[in-house]
Amino acid sequence: MGIINFIKEAGEKLFGAASTPAAAATPAADPAANLADLNQKAGDAIAAYIRSQGLNADNLGVTYDGVSHTVTVTGTAADQPTKEKILVAAGNVQNVDKVNDQMSVTNPAPEAQHHTVVAGDNLWKIAEKYYGSGAKNDVIFQANTPMLKSPDKIYPGQVLVIPPLQ
Repeated sequence: MGIINFIKEAGEKLFGAASTPAAAATPAADPAANLADLNQKAGDAIAAYIRSQGLNADNLGVTYDGVSHTVTVTGTAADQPTKEKILVAAGNVQNVDKVNDQMSVTNPAPEAQHHTVVAGDNLWKIAEKYYGSGAKNDVIFQANTPMLKSPDKIYPGQVLVIPPLQ
């Protein structure tokens, strides 16, 4: 459990320009209620995105705080890889800067590391860095599916799960 940092400008675009979470909106009678409504909609959109990736957890809860650009994720995942995919899916959304991990795991295992992609990175180079062999790049790809559709489709600012080798 803890905080995972992400790059706010990178990631899936779940919010349109007019509905950016916690952005200045049409003035409402109660600005606090408007902010709470925007945060609720953003949390719901992130939860829907997580589920659309085929990821789920018992009692999955996703809340968004537009002021701090932080997503808090709660619930119980069946295993460590599922938990890590849920957290990375939540963080790799545009306008998310941090993910507060409040999840638990039914079958705990060693935690993975995280790698923020920079320009020039590819899965081969990342596998060499963490495992000493680029040939192990498929381990990273598999740990990041379904968010990654192709090993060649990573982008700067994206955060990847780097699982421990078994």
